[in-house]
Amino acid sequence: MLADELDFIVGVDPHRDAHAIGVVEVRSGVAVFESSVTADSGGYAEALRVAERHAPGRRAFAIEGTGSYGAGLARFLADHGEQVFEVGRLRRQRRSGGKTDALDAVRAARSVFEQKRPATPRSSGEREALRALMAARDGAVNAKRAGLCQLRDLLITTPEPLRSELRPLSRARLLSRLAATRPQRHHDPELRGTVLALRALARRIQQLTAEERELAREIEQLTGKLAPQLLNQPGIGPLLAAQIVLSWSHRGRVVSEAAFARLAGARRVRKLRHAHLRGKSGRRDAAVRDS
Repeated sequence: MLADELDFIVGVDPHRDAHAIGVVEVRSGVAVFESSVTADSGGYAEALRVAERHAPGRRAFAIEGTGSYGAGLARFLADHGEQVFEVGRLRRQRRSGGKTDALDAVRAARSVFEQKRPATPRSSGEREALRALMAARDGAVNAKRAGLCQLRDLLITTPEPLRSELRPLSRARLLSRLAATRPQRHHDPELRGTVLALRALARRIQQLTAEERELAREIEQLTGKLAPQLLNQPGIGPLLAAQIVLSWSHRGRVVSEAAFARLAGARRVRKLRHAHLRGKSGRRDAAVRDS
């Protein structure tokens, strides 16, 4: 049990500018100290001093949002040899006295008591670099998709005869043609404005395509370094392998295959039931024939 392993839990409710801290004694569940520190390097050091002063002995930090505002503190504490648990988003309770961040920090600490295996934050370093690359690529892909939709809608209302000239072109040739157009050659205001918009969209899409490919190359290179065995599996490409690395994070983060299946939004198949059902159906049929 957690009470046999730790003496104190230091709960943290992180925010953009400040982090609330609540020190809770494990055996009694009593909050022995509450404080607040700034969300910067000086504040992280102060949080560690608070823990050393008010939570001596065996302790751990329980931080809500280690992938958001609590990431910096979690990284600082891990670098200083502190044990850190990740706390999921807590349901905020309505209070007549208003919101109290210190109470949320205490609740974050106490929430660890209810868990058999408290989660540890995802690893940083190269994995965090991979997460940043994947996030940037996803942003480029979404922006490119939006640009292509805008381009398609604008082409529908493009004045003739330009619309007929552009219609049979492939996407690559269309983007090259539009990116090289010169709107100032057209004297008609509608046509000039349309061509200017088409050129802007085409150049934006080309730039986003280049960004996407550059980020994809970096992702493949880093994934090959972190998990080369995944890239050797059939049906697993660099992007899927990168997502697996991000979700798995490190040994001990996912405690079982069932937990990993739940993380992926899937369900682990333990045994096939149809063979068992066929057997029962066959026995029923035999019983009917015998009767």
